[in-house]
Amino acid sequence: MEKIYSDSGVELNSFLSKNYDKIMNIATIGLYSRFIHKAIADMGIDVHDNILDLGCGTGRNALLMTPYIKEKGNISGIDISPEMEQQFLSKFSPEMGVEFINKRVDLPFDLGKQFNKVFISFVIHGFPHEVRDTVIKNAFNHLKPGGAFFILDFAEFDMEAMPFMERKIFQAIECKYAFDYIKRDWKDILSTYGFSSFTEHFYLKKYIRLLKASKNEQ
Repeated sequence: MEKIYSDSGVELNSFLSKNYDKIMNIATIGLYSRFIHKAIADMGIDVHDNILDLGCGTGRNALLMTPYIKEKGNISGIDISPEMEQQFLSKFSPEMGVEFINKRVDLPFDLGKQFNKVFISFVIHGFPHEVRDTVIKNAFNHLKPGGAFFILDFAEFDMEAMPFMERKIFQAIECKYAFDYIKRDWKDILSTYGFSSFTEHFYLKKYIRLLKASKNEQ
């Protein structure tokens, strides 16, 4: 697929899409697999949850969620990549309550229903800031009042204060939008959209954060 944002690291070519899980495991020396299990557990998923997974990719995260919903809740994954769609669908049987929706998360959409949890993992940092506005609005509009928006992504930190090798790795593998993302106050940003009651879980020396933001009751 042709990239819309030339400097983005989340718009993947066909090769990266087909091998995404393997590449993530190798690039993080297995650390990604460890903290993603912990992050999913920290979401507090209930058996009756209806979950929207924005930028769901290969379905790796959705698969980790399925034991918590125990075929009583459901998960809707959204992604635009045909390679991701193929890998996603191969992981689930019809009775598991999981569906794939082919849409861009960075353009407005209306699924005609609301969820009590919306999850996005390592996607929003890869967009220009003005595009993140659309992603957040999509999440807000598809949440029930009192529902929770979970952002698993980089935490806020001073890149210049990182140890030398960690800083060089971050600079080498991340796109320029990520450098902007880590400087912003995301609790303050989300509060302007109607979110509150924030909670945080940190991983990997606090460079990674699961940020939970609850949609205000109407």
